[in-house]
Amino acid sequence: MSRFHPVDRQTGYLLPPSVDEWLPEDHLARFIVEVVDGPDVSALETAYAGRGSAAYHPSVLLAFLVYGYANGVFSSRKIERATYDSVAFCFIAAGTHPDHDTLATFRRRFLDELADLFVQVLEMAREMKLLKLGTISLDGTKVKANASRLSALSHGHIEHLEIQLKAEVESFLAQADQSAVLDGKNLPAEIARRQARLEAMAAAKAKIEERAQVRFEKEQAEYERKLAHREAKAKESGKRPGGKPPKPPTAGPKAEDQLNLTDEQSRIMPVAGGGFEQAYNAQAAVDTGSMLVVVPGVKQACNDKEQVLPMLKQLAALPASLGQLKALVADTGFYSARNVDACEAQGIDPFIAVKWDEHHPGPEKSFTELVALPADATPVQAMAHKLKTKAGRALYALRKQTVEPVFGIIKSVLGFRQFSLRGLKKVTGEWMLVCLAWNLKRMAVLRPQ
Repeated sequence: MSRFHPVDRQTGYLLPPSVDEWLPEDHLARFIVEVVDGPDVSALETAYAGRGSAAYHPSVLLAFLVYGYANGVFSSRKIERATYDSVAFCFIAAGTHPDHDTLATFRRRFLDELADLFVQVLEMAREMKLLKLGTISLDGTKVKANASRLSALSHGHIEHLEIQLKAEVESFLAQADQSAVLDGKNLPAEIARRQARLEAMAAAKAKIEERAQVRFEKEQAEYERKLAHREAKAKESGKRPGGKPPKPPTAGPKAEDQLNLTDEQSRIMPVAGGGFEQAYNAQAAVDTGSMLVVVPGVKQACNDKEQVLPMLKQLAALPASLGQLKALVADTGFYSARNVDACEAQGIDPFIAVKWDEHHPGPEKSFTELVALPADATPVQAMAHKLKTKAGRALYALRKQTVEPVFGIIKSVLGFRQFSLRGLKKVTGEWMLVCLAWNLKRMAVLRPQ
C-alpha cells in the first residue's frame, strides 16, 4: 500500500465545481469583493454607452485592481495572466478573463471616480466600528515617477545644446551640394533631425520659463507679506526691527531648473539614503487608532510645509459621521507658524516638531515634566514645550507607529516603489488606488472574526 496521497489529474468532476468553494471564508479576495460590491458605482455604470459587446462590470474590474495592488501585482498584463493561474483572481473573475487592455483602460479612465469610492469605504470602516477619527498622523514619502531622471533637461543645458545644434545645422547647410549627400550622410535628414530637436527644446524651455514665472509671483507675494509684517512690527514698537530684511526674489529661470521630457510634471527630488530621483511627493493622513489612510495626496514640491493646508482642506471635507478630528501629528518638515495657526483655526490641536530631536533621550528627559511655559514665549517655544511634555511625547510617538509603518509596508511588502502612470492627475489617482488597497487589506485584519 502506498504511503502517499494518490494524484489523478484525468478524472473529471462528478458535479460542477462551485466558485464559492475555491477560497477560505476569511480570504482577502472574498473580503475585497464584498466591500467593492457595496459602494455606489452608478457613476461608473452610466459611463458605459452600451454600444458594442457586453462590458465587464466596473465592480469586477475595480476588485481586480484593488486585489492586485494589495498583493504587489500592479501590471495589467500580470493581472490578466493571474486570471488563469491564480485561484484568488479566478474567484474574483468568476471564470472570466478580462484582457490587459481592458484593465489598463479602466484604470486610466476612472481614476477621478476613486475619490468618492475611497470615502465610501471609509464610511464602511466606520460602520464596522474600525474607524473613528480623533488623532491624525501626517507624513510624506518620495515615490519614483515612471520616468528616468536622465530624461530631464535643465534650462542651462538647453541653452548650451541650442548653440551646438544651430552651429551643426549651419555647418551642414554650408557643406550641402546638389546631390544632398556628403561622406555617406543624408544632409536634409540630418538637418531635419536637428531642427526637430531644437523645436522640442524650445518647447521645454518655454515650459521651464513659465514655471519660473509662477514661482517668482509666489515668492514675490511672500516677500511682500514679510516686508509688510516687518514694517508693521517696527511701527508698533517704534524701533528698528532686528535681523536681516527679507531678500527680494529674482525673476526668470535658473540654470538648474529642469523639465523631464518623459513626465514633465514630475520633479527631481532628494530621496532617503542619499541621491536624487525623478519622483513625486506622496502624502498620507493616517488615523492613529486604525492605521487607515483617511486622506491621500500627491504633490510636486518636495517641501512638506506647503502640504498642511491642502490636507486640512481635504480633512474638513470628510463626512461628519467619521468623527471629529482633534489632533494632528507631523514631523519638523511640516512646521511653520502658518500651519499651526491653520490647525488651531479648525479646532485641531497641532503636534508638529519644530526641529530634529535626539532619538534616545535619557531617562531624566523621558520621565520628568517640564517647568511651566513663560507668558512671553514665542509660538516656536510654545510648540517645542508642548512636545516635551509627557502627553506631548506620548502623542508624538504615535507618528512613528502609524504613518511610517504604512509607508514601509506599501513600499517593502506590497512592493509599490514606482508609479505606473504619468502626469500629476493620473499619479494622484494611482496613489489613491494604492491607499484604497492598503485600507482594505488593513480592514480585513481588523474586522471581527
